[in-house]
Amino acid sequence: MSRLVCLLCLLLGASAPAAQPSAQVSVRLLAINDFHGHIEPPQGSSGSFAGQPAGGAAYLAAHLARLRAGHAHHIFVSAGDLINASPFASALFQDEPTIEVMNRLGLAFNAVGNHEFDEGVDELRRMQAGGCHPRLGCTLRPRFEGARFRFLAANVVRAGDGARLFPAYEVRHFDGVAVAFVGLTLQGTRDLVNAAGIAGWEFRNEWQTVNALVPELQRQGVEAIVLLIHEGGYTSGGHDECPGLSGPIVAILDRLDRAVDVVISGHTHQAYNCVVDGRLVTSAGSYGRLVTRIDLAIDRASGEVVGTHAGNEVVTRGVRVEPGIEAIVNEAVRAAGVRDRLSGYVAADLVRAGMFSRDIAAGASGESVLGNLAADAQVWATRAAGAQIALMNPGGLRADIERDADGRVMFSELFAVHPFSNTLVTVTLSGAQLAELLEQQFPGYRNAQTTPRVLQISSGLSYAWSASAAPGRRIRDLRLHQRPVEPQAHYRVTVNDFLLHGGDRFAALRQGRDVQAGPVDVEALEAYFQAHSPVQPPALGRIRRLP
Repeated sequence: MSRLVCLLCLLLGASAPAAQPSAQVSVRLLAINDFHGHIEPPQGSSGSFAGQPAGGAAYLAAHLARLRAGHAHHIFVSAGDLINASPFASALFQDEPTIEVMNRLGLAFNAVGNHEFDEGVDELRRMQAGGCHPRLGCTLRPRFEGARFRFLAANVVRAGDGARLFPAYEVRHFDGVAVAFVGLTLQGTRDLVNAAGIAGWEFRNEWQTVNALVPELQRQGVEAIVLLIHEGGYTSGGHDECPGLSGPIVAILDRLDRAVDVVISGHTHQAYNCVVDGRLVTSAGSYGRLVTRIDLAIDRASGEVVGTHAGNEVVTRGVRVEPGIEAIVNEAVRAAGVRDRLSGYVAADLVRAGMFSRDIAAGASGESVLGNLAADAQVWATRAAGAQIALMNPGGLRADIERDADGRVMFSELFAVHPFSNTLVTVTLSGAQLAELLEQQFPGYRNAQTTPRVLQISSGLSYAWSASAAPGRRIRDLRLHQRPVEPQAHYRVTVNDFLLHGGDRFAALRQGRDVQAGPVDVEALEAYFQAHSPVQPPALGRIRRLP
């Protein structure tokens, strides 16, 4: 429009034609999952991704700022396990530092994961609402404000009246277009946390819960639906690929209402970027080493998602850190360091390799060096209760112990192995009950896990298991100190209280008699290091795998 025309418009009181809004609205989603309180840059084998150092909240902040730049509409979300099973600097302060960091990072929603329930429903509510811990007080600052972001839990309801623990979803509007964010955890959460902390609460089917919500959202005029689900899958490709997606998420996707446009998943600590039957399905690994970038194109008239594009980006450390976030992290690290201490020495690395379901499927027995050591420490620490055997759940071993130049092992490193502070208990089982318990490690036997979950065993106990045998007939040659375990004989067995109450679906332990409580697992491990340093890696061979 020429200057003369503009002048005439002004003189006549007219205005220039208004710019027409675009037919589409662009929204950028930024997502993480399974952060587990890793506010510090992860160390050791967990400290890299795709061959480069990765992770750390201050670096994550820098990458989020970069990915937000130039995008008018953006939102940062999490698919669960934001807290708990955390390193020392966060866990020592009840993960309050992680909540504070996520507030500063602008997190909008966190779909609860199984680990959000590790310390029970009441503590999770405190994480949302704020306030001091009833026993420990406010552990890092005089006041804990709680999460400014929203916890979502569509499938967690109170038994009896069906009231939800947290909202099922929240709707956000971007330039007049509505997008619903639905959040939920896996139905199997009840088998993965201490039963006492979730008493009176139900964890309902994932896809049924979501499908029931779709009509409710559509009645509100919402057509764009993003699912944050703490359940996931496995692939054999790189972090931005999707060859051969398998695992629990596949069955959920098969039944999920087509109205759900994007599925942001977690739980398996895998990284993938998939399109399944035209629907985007992503996961960003674990520990904040990746962030998923998802771009949505939404039709302004219909509200429908008409285009998606995603990528998993490594949170590299070759960027300038965000000073405000770094200050929070450093404060927590310094405060935790005051309470750290030397616990002993180690002669070589103690690793978990071989005990994970993906390794077991590839041919391993399920035994690991660190698992053997943890079980040895537990039977040693409870010998006064008559313990002859100790069994350790592999999910309770959260980090390796890597030898430094001096072989020193700090308490914070032991805490990283056992961050749940479970109490050890010793019970009496018959030989038949012990054999049944071991059968429950494998799918198909009396409501066992859907993937192998091999318990780590103490020195003196040995057995073989057959991968091809029928459920209930897999355990062979079960022995204690080279003598066959007799079905009618009785044995004193140490486990943690999570397992005792049926955790990981090991229901046979509920038959245990003469229960005697012992020390906390991490305290037992420290006492073992203090008494046996330098600790030697236990030899493998307690568990043998047969064809």
